[in-house]
Amino acid sequence: MSSFDEAVVRRNTGSYKWDTPAADDVIPMWVADMDFRAPDCVVDALRRRVDHGVFGYTKVRPEFYSALTGWFSSRHGWEINTDRLIYTSGVVPAVSAIIKAVTRPGDGVALLTPAYNCFYSSIRNNGCMLRSVPLLMTAAGYAIDFDALEATLSDRRTPLLIFCNPQNPGGRVWTPDETRRVAEIARRHSTFVISDEIHCELTFPGVDYTPYATVATDGADRWAVCVSPSKAFNTAGLQIACIVASDDDAARRIDRAINDNEVCDVNPFGVEGLIAAYTPAGAAWLDELRVYLHGNFTRLAAFIDSHPALGWKLTPMEGTYLAWIDVSASDLDGDATARRLLEDARIMVSEGSDYGPGGENFIRINLACRRHTLDEALNRIESALLK
Repeated sequence: MSSFDEAVVRRNTGSYKWDTPAADDVIPMWVADMDFRAPDCVVDALRRRVDHGVFGYTKVRPEFYSALTGWFSSRHGWEINTDRLIYTSGVVPAVSAIIKAVTRPGDGVALLTPAYNCFYSSIRNNGCMLRSVPLLMTAAGYAIDFDALEATLSDRRTPLLIFCNPQNPGGRVWTPDETRRVAEIARRHSTFVISDEIHCELTFPGVDYTPYATVATDGADRWAVCVSPSKAFNTAGLQIACIVASDDDAARRIDRAINDNEVCDVNPFGVEGLIAAYTPAGAAWLDELRVYLHGNFTRLAAFIDSHPALGWKLTPMEGTYLAWIDVSASDLDGDATARRLLEDARIMVSEGSDYGPGGENFIRINLACRRHTLDEALNRIESALLK
């Protein structure tokens, strides 16, 4: 039996995912965290830190930087300049601070939509305006409308693009060519790019992610890449993330905004968790996880294919653990489908409307659960929706 098949009781542990549903019979398959224990190397490192017994203010030590840079160099071919690296408590605070650093209230922020819901609030909270660039749905999943992107970024009132790779909620892992074309368009229009790469490790076997920084190498390129071990190693509660900036000026501006937003301090467990995750032991666990998640995806795909009466269409995925399902061929939109799943099947999923323009006829299902849980959910869907 795989370690990912282990039953871990999360209800009544203060879990946002499991303790938000009011009833104990609901299977939560919504917010993006996993039901798997973190790898032993991370748990052991945290246990050693607990045993020390003192949890004062944390000075980030050299091992943190060497773990991060060594990981991305060996695994993804990205040589990170630590002089332009800024740590913070999470990718969402990082995105918000970067928006503050490179825009002024009233500016437009371009976003490939549908997109992660917190991007919208970060744009709004900084007094900026959303400039939606709808993604194109193809047989292979979402594709970028480069003509629309070019037109949007040609407006000088839109100095910033938020790019998500792998894409949430669509599960696309952008190719080197696609990523390079985004960088070329941004360069032509002097657009700053935030690249959220929090899901970068969660690609399916055989699929590689391209760090934005490895294709946006021209001196005119201006960007900030956000990374964290939180999604890949299920450590979101440890609250650690890193921003890597393209140049010294961008790094200074972002560091100032991080301090203005009061998210410049991190906790000791986040530091220790990152150091422990970015090791050979962490890598071995991660590669097993990727195979398991792909297995859950293929199981869901087979279920949907064998139940055409549902009227569901699964978006092809290359990464993340978040299935994006078009329900437009059924009698219900995404919000109504989510309500019915909760009321009749006792399954909590995410409404596609949360992800902005283009998400209205979708639901998002979190597949990062043990296979027994997924099978139970599929059985409930069959019983409730195909009576």
